[in-house]
Amino acid sequence: MIWVNNALVVAPYFIGLCLDEKQFRKTQKAMGIPRKDWGEMVKPGADATCHTFIKGDGSLAAIVTIGPHQGKTIQQVHALLVHEAVHIWQNIRREIGEDSPSKEFEAYSIQSISQRLMEAYEELTAKSGKKAKK
Repeated sequence: MIWVNNALVVAPYFIGLCLDEKQFRKTQKAMGIPRKDWGEMVKPGADATCHTFIKGDGSLAAIVTIGPHQGKTIQQVHALLVHEAVHIWQNIRREIGEDSPSKEFEAYSIQSISQRLMEAYEELTAKSGKKAKK
């Protein structure tokens, strides 16, 4: 599990990436999420999921999870991360009450979230050796 920096905007969310079930469960436990609220790591029929939680201390967290990814190309994984970054951005907008951000603010925000998730993916897979195909 890696928490990524959300430095473009001071946002009310901690943002993380998790690639395996054991680490996802461990993270939820550490965050103080009641077991009854854990749910599936990746929603049925999806390749990735953006989970949002209220941590035990009241802060907000978004955790992106990806199911088995070794058979996918790196471009497919990056596309999944961008897709989930958009969901994170939508949640951030809702939390900060931003109904109509400028196009550039929105694009830079999604770019920043996506890039940080991609960097986290590289770091996690370098440790595990379970990377997507080139």
